[in-house]
Amino acid sequence: MEKINVAVIGGGAAGFFAAYSAAFHHPEAKVTLFEKSSKLLAKVKVSGGGRCNVTHGCFVNHGLVKFYPRGAKKLRPVFDQFSVQDTFNWFESQGVMLKTEADGRVFPTTDDSQTIIDALISACQTLGVQIKTKQEVSAIEKNGSIRLQVNGTPLDFSHVIVAAGGSPKESGLNWLKELGHDISTPVPSLFTFNMPNESIKALMGITVSQVQVSVLGTKLVQQGPLLITHWGMSGPAILKTSAWGAKILAERNYAFDIQVNWLGGTTEDQLRTRFGQLVDDAGKRKIKNKNPFDLPERLWLFLLDKAGIEPEKPWMEVAKKEKNKLINLLTNDQYAVKGKTTFKEEFVTCGGISLASIDMKTMESRVVPNLYFAGEVLDIDGVTGGFNFQAAWATGFVSGKLLH
Repeated sequence: MEKINVAVIGGGAAGFFAAYSAAFHHPEAKVTLFEKSSKLLAKVKVSGGGRCNVTHGCFVNHGLVKFYPRGAKKLRPVFDQFSVQDTFNWFESQGVMLKTEADGRVFPTTDDSQTIIDALISACQTLGVQIKTKQEVSAIEKNGSIRLQVNGTPLDFSHVIVAAGGSPKESGLNWLKELGHDISTPVPSLFTFNMPNESIKALMGITVSQVQVSVLGTKLVQQGPLLITHWGMSGPAILKTSAWGAKILAERNYAFDIQVNWLGGTTEDQLRTRFGQLVDDAGKRKIKNKNPFDLPERLWLFLLDKAGIEPEKPWMEVAKKEKNKLINLLTNDQYAVKGKTTFKEEFVTCGGISLASIDMKTMESRVVPNLYFAGEVLDIDGVTGGFNFQAAWATGFVSGKLLH
């Protein structure tokens, strides 16, 4: 029997899980993980503000795939082999207890990403995986076996798993394209919106719990919490919009207008219907002191100013024209976006190896036998909330089975 000698390229979440899976399913195999930098599991470290958003508490696979703008249907056979429940079971088998928060995000009970990092490294070391840092793979060749150029040295392997992460430029994937794989042009996903000319930036730090964001001139509409930052807007509503609109917004060179409904799902007509009762209830109270929409105080005063309404005025004295302006602002407020902000280690790439080049039941290349893929190098990405890590664990696990 030919000896199984496996190389895993990439020391991130998918790479570690692929290395673990290969060593677990093939105890006789020699498994080596190569990471080009000196850091292992860098995204795991910073995810969730340093707590590591391990997965999402969506345990039904046909519901889970709906959170992936790219790769949704193709992920079903992958999640059928390694589900969210399997993620829970695996980490708990390593002594890491997980908890699900109210919004569905899943974290270790320690609230410390180092707990996840330690578990992954320990699991691989226990199974004999050799972990090598500062080892860059610059080329890959079909040579009977698969030959890698590692720091300029040719090394031969029976199986190779590419988990090298996303590349911001298509040229970064040329070494895989040259083997015959189709590439979906990479563009950023999960980015925040820059608003250099908008005064709302002065409200940085304010969070609104449920808004609706639309990109004008498109069908992009998302709901969720919104965070105002010193450069513009962020938070789940913005990040989800950027994920679903990654290619559309790239085509517009990140210059577009958004519409914000500060009241979430409440429409302008619905608000107009109940507005008279709100005014009657508020009566003689000053408009600045009686905010019937439970918006943060600074945002409320900002919107009043934008509507040209004197905050000291009693509600009952607000003119019809002012009411109409306020209703429109609450449900159809508009801002100009010019540019994006991405955070290199935490956010993801839309694009990568086309899934048409991959057998999704095994994660094996349809072009090069015994070459497998896992994680963000693939044209798969999810919205914020733990979905990208779930795809990393699952594709890593399946690729490590090394099925033929």
